[in-house]
Amino acid sequence: MQNVYFNHDGNVDDLVSLLLLLQTPDIHLTGVGVVGADSYAEPAAAASRKIIDLFGDPQQPLSVAVSDSRPVHQFPQNWRLSAYSFDNFPVLNERGHVTTPQASAPAHLDLIDKLQATPGKTTLVMTGPLTDLARALAIDPTITDKIDKLYWMGGTMNNQGNVGEPDQDGTMEWNAFWDPEAVKTVWDSPLDIVMIGLESTDQIPLTAERRQHWASLRKYPAMELIGYGYSLVMAFEADSTYYLWDVLTTLTSRYPEIVTSKVVHGDVLTTGHGAGRTFLTPNGRPITLVTQVDQAQFDAHFDALAKSATRNF
Repeated sequence: MQNVYFNHDGNVDDLVSLLLLLQTPDIHLTGVGVVGADSYAEPAAAASRKIIDLFGDPQQPLSVAVSDSRPVHQFPQNWRLSAYSFDNFPVLNERGHVTTPQASAPAHLDLIDKLQATPGKTTLVMTGPLTDLARALAIDPTITDKIDKLYWMGGTMNNQGNVGEPDQDGTMEWNAFWDPEAVKTVWDSPLDIVMIGLESTDQIPLTAERRQHWASLRKYPAMELIGYGYSLVMAFEADSTYYLWDVLTTLTSRYPEIVTSKVVHGDVLTTGHGAGRTFLTPNGRPITLVTQVDQAQFDAHFDALAKSATRNF
């Protein structure tokens, strides 16, 4: 049984990742943390709690920790609003109350508590900025002994980022750009890091064909929720594309055979117009970088997990 702690930043792809994690066999989901990066934390945490109510295992009680971490560079506001719509879906609000509790501690402290209280080691799956982990490491560096591996959706090693903000050079990815110092803190730790960056996530775009495929499977309750969720995200800017960044990261953590990886050495820039840029350098720390995705295997695991979900009420 694989212990997993999931820290996400609340957009549609994160919430779908949580839903799929709840269906993944042979894992013990020990905790969930939500940071208001590509979302607003309150509705993202509320939606997470409702997803756990609806599709979680009642025999594995969970709480959802809300992060009080703050950005160096904030995501665009219009990207972050999807969490409000997702949280208001009727299927998540049918009962009129929420059973899954909010954790008493903020997410970085909840992470420490869950790691130290869980027997054995835990795999971290993080699909947002690394701030909560960096803060946890500053408080209790011994948690590295409790972490088996970190799977992080963030960064890119090809200098082709997705940040188009003023006074930035466009080489960085948003989760790294949100808090470059946090990336540096985590990279300076001894953690075993698997990086799922833009060079691999760009291979899983949200296409019209993928939307239609989900629509054809809407008789499955989780697949219907997934379809509604992704209907909220269209091209935010001209010529932009939405990708299944976080789902790829989540599935890779349990099914590493769906990707091809290689060990590289890298570092992160924390200042200047390239702040948040992750880059290759012979003097950098070793990173397992995902480079290729087997799309057929990705889709097969995605569909199997979504179809297996049953509603609790």
